[in-house]
Amino acid sequence: MQFPESWLREFCNPPLSTQQLADTLTMAGLEVEELTPVAPPFTKVVVAEIKEAVQHPNADRLRVCQVDAGQGALLNIVCGAPNARPGIKIPCALVGAELPPSEDGKPFQIKLGKLRGVESQGMLCSARELKLADDHGGLLELPVDAPLGQDIREFLKLDDMLFTLKLTPNLAHCLSVYGVAREVAALTGAPLKTPTITPVVPKIQDVQPVKVSAPELCGRFSGRIVRNVNTQAATPQWMVDRLARCGQRSVTALVDISNYVMFEYGRPSHIFDLDKIHGTMDVRWGKPGEQLKLLNGNTVTVDGEVGVIADDQALESLAGIMGGDATAVSDDTKNVYVEAAFWWPKSIAGRSRRYNFATDAGHRFERGVDPELTVAHIERITQLIVEICGTPETVCGPIDDQQPRMPTAQPVTLRVARAAKVIGMPLTQAQCVDALTRLGLSLVEGDGVITVTPPLYRFDLQIEEDLIEEVARLVGYEWLPHTPPQAPVTPQLRPEAQRSPHAVRRLLAALGYQETINYSFVEERWERELAANAQPIKLLNPIASQMSVMRSSLLGSLLQVLKFNLDRKAPRVRVFELGRVFLRDASVQDSHVSVAGFDQPMRLAGLAAGPVDGLQWSGNTRAVDFYDVKGEVEALLAPRQAVFEPAEHPALHPGRSARVLLKSAQGLEPIGFVGELHPRWKQAYELSMTPVLFELALDAVQARDVPALRPMSKFQAVERDLAIIVAQDVTHAALMRAIHAAPTSGLLRDAVLFDVYRAKPGQVSAGLADNEKSLAVRLTFSDMEATLTDEQVDAAVQAVLASLQQHVSARLRT
Repeated sequence: MQFPESWLREFCNPPLSTQQLADTLTMAGLEVEELTPVAPPFTKVVVAEIKEAVQHPNADRLRVCQVDAGQGALLNIVCGAPNARPGIKIPCALVGAELPPSEDGKPFQIKLGKLRGVESQGMLCSARELKLADDHGGLLELPVDAPLGQDIREFLKLDDMLFTLKLTPNLAHCLSVYGVAREVAALTGAPLKTPTITPVVPKIQDVQPVKVSAPELCGRFSGRIVRNVNTQAATPQWMVDRLARCGQRSVTALVDISNYVMFEYGRPSHIFDLDKIHGTMDVRWGKPGEQLKLLNGNTVTVDGEVGVIADDQALESLAGIMGGDATAVSDDTKNVYVEAAFWWPKSIAGRSRRYNFATDAGHRFERGVDPELTVAHIERITQLIVEICGTPETVCGPIDDQQPRMPTAQPVTLRVARAAKVIGMPLTQAQCVDALTRLGLSLVEGDGVITVTPPLYRFDLQIEEDLIEEVARLVGYEWLPHTPPQAPVTPQLRPEAQRSPHAVRRLLAALGYQETINYSFVEERWERELAANAQPIKLLNPIASQMSVMRSSLLGSLLQVLKFNLDRKAPRVRVFELGRVFLRDASVQDSHVSVAGFDQPMRLAGLAAGPVDGLQWSGNTRAVDFYDVKGEVEALLAPRQAVFEPAEHPALHPGRSARVLLKSAQGLEPIGFVGELHPRWKQAYELSMTPVLFELALDAVQARDVPALRPMSKFQAVERDLAIIVAQDVTHAALMRAIHAAPTSGLLRDAVLFDVYRAKPGQVSAGLADNEKSLAVRLTFSDMEATLTDEQVDAAVQAVLASLQQHVSARLRT
């Protein structure tokens, strides 16, 4: 909300400087977001009148003007403005004047000089040259009664400041200049001037018939007929200036009056063309399919949840939001109907957002507007209409005031001890009473309690905490003591068998990955396609249409990052994310870290695309593949050894993906997946390269084996190579499990597969069937106590062969 300081001080003028006043408001919760002067500094610019304007002898677009600037003799000034003509009053910068700086930041000084051979003794100014407006259509024309020679800053009241407040939704009573002044009076003790609104005497008895069919929509509806007004009357300059300094441009006199009272007292109102109303006005809920053309030119379709004002033929306005075009006042309007109503906040909240626009009226009504002053504000509007648009024939009817459902004030009790505890400073009952009384609240004192009956314009005072906030604001946040926390601080030591999330991040960074941070809200399409989640957790109020559900996988976010980088010609991408996913789980109960029915585990996901290495000279470039990322996952989990088994995942290539498993007390447990992106999704997301992805449970990645000392053998190890024949479907993991399952009395230290041989299609290989392959394994044996003998090694090798035969049906290749 924006308003000029001078208008505020007309209602309440505390002995504070501008900055002190702004600080007082900010510390009371009415944050002053910006303080800006009405006009930049400039000097020696006065009110002047053009007495004569003749064509310049040497320039077609210039005029030589004789100007009376109240200095005695007339000034000879050359001017190129198209509206420079005799008889108008304009700002004149005298010789020696300093105008606002130009684009280069330097002040513009007026000197005595010549233009095309004619001496110019000053400069006639436009609003743009004085930085009062962007309009550069010509000289700034002043009222005819402007006193000659008066400083323009004084005449236009340019030594004023604009306050811009950033108000929270609970401060609806401060959405007017008078409302802010009421707060200033409570904060500073300065007297509040409440203007007396003199009722206009009705001279006719005409009343517009009105029916309030929806009391839950409209609690009070007041209106008055005013006949024979001059809608073409000009808005007074003082009103135009005040509206402009509130950020509102002047439209027509009637519209300006309505807007002025809204900024003055916070009361949105509407003025109808009376002759365009057909029969009885009905305040009701809309009917599905009804349409209304609004003042902004949009045509909207309403339903049963949107309030409207209708007549016997059509809709006339959106209740509490915007009037309709059909009954708008125009230059031909002679008779008007002035309306001021109280709309229940819940019946207005969110309605304008349905139609993708917002209005000042809707902004106020959905927060709450004083229901008690509709009649007084109609009197104020009528007063201004008669003053500005009145004619000798102007007459007013009586005010028709209907109150189908007025709100009632509900008492709220404040416990002084509770207030002191919440605020964190000692408070007496007298201090609380003083603070609440300064706010104009009616109260009754008890033993340690205060019962407050809030006025109807304070919609925010509903519970004890609201009163505690008011006491804190009035006492002053700056007086709160700096009290250190009293709770004991117990360090949370991480178990040695668990690494921190930051350690996981450092490991991935060391592997060449960069961390990304993405929204937990994702596109519903990602959940269906990449996670096979047909029923994702939907948001009730998504911030964007493409962010409508909670993610159950991190892969979609990483693919979005990849797409973003590839669109910008990134040749190589390595990214990871450590974040939370959201899953439906009926077994989860409510706690301080969980929500019933929803599991929220932490996951770690990574993506690699492009060359294995950056550009370099020592080798050929190749694209990253499954085995590269598999090796990085193994390095991430080391020293724990993962097991990889073929598996399918909705986002991954069916033949190039695997499930990742880790040993636990219950055996092998799956912790995630690794694999290439499915070709279907590569094409669907228009990716120029195939990424390899992994997603793991974070708690499994954080777990690690505690390092333990183990002595090194002082005796030489013995190696034996075995060549065995197994079926084609025997995996490396199955082979190693069979080898390590052999009873070697602890002599087997290591086993490494170093060769795989398969016969080419159609080729006959001795000893190999079509469905068989040959594997070569190097076994390493060692003993801590003595050098191994041939008999011991041979026995261990035979044990390994027996185990291979038992578990994978292997036979020794001869």
